[in-house]
Amino acid sequence: MMHSELPPDHQHIDNQMVKMEVNLDDVSGEWLGYVIDLLFDQGANDVFYTPIYMKKNRPAILLQLLCSTKALPKMEEILFKETTTLGVRYYPLTVHRLERRYKIVTTEWGPVSVKEGILSGQVVQKSPEFEDCKKIAQHFNVPLKKVYEQVWKEIDADR
Repeated sequence: MMHSELPPDHQHIDNQMVKMEVNLDDVSGEWLGYVIDLLFDQGANDVFYTPIYMKKNRPAILLQLLCSTKALPKMEEILFKETTTLGVRYYPLTVHRLERRYKIVTTEWGPVSVKEGILSGQVVQKSPEFEDCKKIAQHFNVPLKKVYEQVWKEIDADR
């Protein structure tokens, strides 16, 4: 059952965002994971990568990230120092973020935070916080899937 609510993060339009991208054709998975962690630690809002093919059909990775314009210099520094890229592309971007409200769901193993996305006063998205579910699964030695199932059951019961 839902038993508490945290303060909301209000809906807003952020037009001070940048999408950055680099092509990397000689990077291992471990190295890529390290760079992604650095980017997040230094303020990237999102980081993701996609397999691509470059000139002469060379397999490569397209690494993309979203950040505020204020974080752009730090992101560039990380990409140039920590990867083999010789160039970074970036594009101005506008992001519309839903209002977010956080509720706590009580499971048999303990509380889990659930993020709700709100559009025009209506909840249109719900998502259990992965880290809360992961900690419960590890601590109680239960499948992560089972934790999520109970959280969703409690969310549905609260409707």
